Order: sequence, then structure tokens, then C-alpha cells
Amino acid sequence: MAGFENANTQYLLRTSLWSRQIKELLLDELQAMQFVRIISDFPDGQTINIPSIGQAETTDFTEGQAIKYNSMDTGNFQFSFDQYKYSAHAISEKFKRDSFYSQDVIAAFVPRQHRALMEAIEARILSQVNAGQTASDPNTINNASHRWVGSGTSQAITLSDFAKAQYALRKANVPMNNLVAILDPSVVYTFQTQTNLVNLITPDQRWQSITKDGASTGFRFVFNIYGFDIYVSNYLPSVASETVSGTTVTTGVANYLFSAAPGDTLPIVGAFRQMPTVYSEFNKDLQQEEYLTIAEYGFKLYRPENMVTILTATGVVPA
Repeated sequence: MAGFENANTQYLLRTSLWSRQIKELLLDELQAMQFVRIISDFPDGQTINIPSIGQAETTDFTEGQAIKYNSMDTGNFQFSFDQYKYSAHAISEKFKRDSFYSQDVIAAFVPRQHRALMEAIEARILSQVNAGQTASDPNTINNASHRWVGSGTSQAITLSDFAKAQYALRKANVPMNNLVAILDPSVVYTFQTQTNLVNLITPDQRWQSITKDGASTGFRFVFNIYGFDIYVSNYLPSVASETVSGTTVTTGVANYLFSAAPGDTLPIVGAFRQMPTVYSEFNKDLQQEEYLTIAEYGFKLYRPENMVTILTATGVVPA
């Protein structure tokens, strides 16, 4: 007499099994918000004006001649809310009754919607920095360029570009502490694959420990070059084609170097008219539960003197 075997008990076997676990997407770290000075004195309206006063000047005094009184130069920085974004999803009552995964889907709505908005905010912050400078122009401040194409082979960034960026920031009276570089992964790859990497970098205790032990997600930055803490971002704006001072980059990306010293020095300002807010309700006519996360905000380059943009080609990547 045959026992319980696969051949004669096929109706008692589950031929296709579904895991209780749902596969999650791998998410990169969002970091641009930490470099933004948030404006809070914005009670109503859509646009705020921030006036500025120029520097005083000196003049040689000549005895017997009247002193000439000058007025100071003034300027105005205008900032507006220009982004009103939302993420919304719904789940029907029938799906909730029928699906084994319905509660998992519902639980994912709010965090996924919030993440989508934060990614949009990250990309907006970084794109507004590029928009705040004049394309195809060196954006000269105090006789120092603040925008150029990478000086290396195939428009890659070299160590001289870091030195030049530091020079530009010094000429603009930017504090030399909390220096930060936000680079595209292709740029970081170029540095990490240089055979004489350790000899090229200025000795630094943090840097030496990282090159010895290897970079990992546990580090706040990837490595340090000439005082710049290196961050990696997949949200830097693309540059289709641009020529600065006679050098052209195509299929490129804008990389940023600046001082992240806290307070009024931060290069970017931002404001939220409405922070990411969650709403949910049951729609009886459509028989579905609806979830909405919405936010209104704006960002803009506030201190162009505290921003250096180096354009690099993204075509040189690992095979």
C-alpha cells in the first residue's frame, strides 16, 4: 500500500509559495538638507525680500577740501515658494479583504510617500544651486572663478581643482572650516582607483585610517581631500553640454564645493510653507482608503560666493 508520496498527493502540496516578507528597495542616503539654512520668519505670502548693504570705502583726505559723503551699495535677495508636491495612493476595500498582503501595503504608504517627497526635495536643492549660477560663465567673484570644467583627462576633477576651489573660497572671504564637496559617484571612483592615492593626498589622520581600512557606509564621508569632506550623491544635476573658459563638457554633472559652517554662511536657503503632511480618509463613493502626503517649499542659492561648481563628464565609469 502506497504511503504519502508526491506522485499521489499533488492536491495536498502547495506548488507555489509566497513569503510573508516583502522585498524592500535599497535607498541611498539623503544629505542636502543639512546644508540649507531654513528661513522661519515667513508668516504669509509667496515671496520674501532680504535686503543687503555693501561695504564701506575709504578715501584720502586732503586738507582744505570738503569731505565727500558716499552712500553704500544696496542689494535685494528675493525668495519664493515654487514647489507644491504630493504623493498619493489608494487601496480598495475589496483588495483589503482579498489580499494576504493588504496590511503590508497600507503600512508602506506613509513612509514611501514621505521618502518620495524627500527625494524630490533633495533633487530640488541641488538643482537650484546649479540654477543659481550663470551657465557657460566662470562666475568670477573677487577675480576668482567659481565655475569651471574639471581640469583632468576627460574633464575629470583633479587635486588642482580642489586647490583652486579652496583659493576661490578664500578670495570670497568664506570660512575655511566645515569644507564640503558633494561629488558624483563617477568622480569618487576616479579618485579611489588612482594607484598613488595615498601619496597624492595631504596627510590627515581621518584620511589615513580610511585608506587603510576602506570606506564603508558607517563613515560620515567617503574621504577627505585638502580639507574637503567628500560626500557622494546620485541627485546632482546633469549638464547636457556646457563650455566654460574655452573648455567643453558633454554628458556631464555639476559637483559642488563649499563651506558648511553653520548659520548665515550656508550657501543655500530654504523655507517650508507646509511641511510634509499626511492626510487619510475613506472614500465611500469609490469604496477605497486614500492616503496623501503633501508639502509646499522653496530653495535657492543664497551665497554664490560660498559655492564652487566643477563640471565633470560622467562617461568615465567602471566597466
